[in-house]
Amino acid sequence: MTGTIPSGILDFMNNRTTILETALAFFAAFGYEATGTLEICDAAGVTKPTMYHYFKSKQGLMKTILSENFEPFLERLKEATRYQHDLTLNLEKVLRAYFSFAQENPVFYSLQFSMQYAPLKSESYELVSPWVKRQRELIQAMFAQAEADHGNMRGRSSSYTTTLLGMINAYASDALERERELDDEMIYQARHQFMHGIFS
Repeated sequence: MTGTIPSGILDFMNNRTTILETALAFFAAFGYEATGTLEICDAAGVTKPTMYHYFKSKQGLMKTILSENFEPFLERLKEATRYQHDLTLNLEKVLRAYFSFAQENPVFYSLQFSMQYAPLKSESYELVSPWVKRQRELIQAMFAQAEADHGNMRGRSSSYTTTLLGMINAYASDALERERELDDEMIYQARHQFMHGIFS
C-alpha cells in the first residue's frame, strides 16, 4: 500500500530502537562493564541473536550509542566554536550547546560523563575517549585563534580547554542531579566565571 512502511522494516526499526534505549538505561544505571548482553536482551524483549544481528557485540552496541548521540552534538559544537573575534559570544554558544545537550539527553550525558572518569585501561574509557578528543580539538582550536586578539591567552589553549570542559561538566552534572534547569542564568554565571579567570 502506498505511503505505508512494510511491517518487516517497522519491526527492524522498533527492535533496534528498543535495544538502544534499554542498553542506554542499563549502561547509565549500572555501568558498561557491569552490564551483560543477556540483561539487555531480556529487558528489551529480544533474543541475543537479534541483538547481535543489529550490533555484532556489546562493544558494537556501545559504539552505536556513542555515535548516534555525539555526532549531532559535534555538529552543534563545530558551529559554536567557529571563532568570531568575540570570545564572550563564542563561550556563550559553547555553553549553550553543552547545556542544551545535557538537558535534552540527561541519561546519555550522565553515562558519557562517568565513562570519561573510568580507569584509563578500561573499555569504557577507551570507547569514549575518541569522542572527548574531538570535542577538545574543536574548543582548543577556538582558544588558539583567540590568542591573536588576547595576548595574555597565548600558549594556554590546552589548559583553557581543560578548565572549560571541567566547568561545563561540573555545572551540567550538578544541575542534572538536582533536577535544575540549565537556563540562561546558569549560562551567564558559567561564562562570567570563566572569563574572570582569563582576564583577572
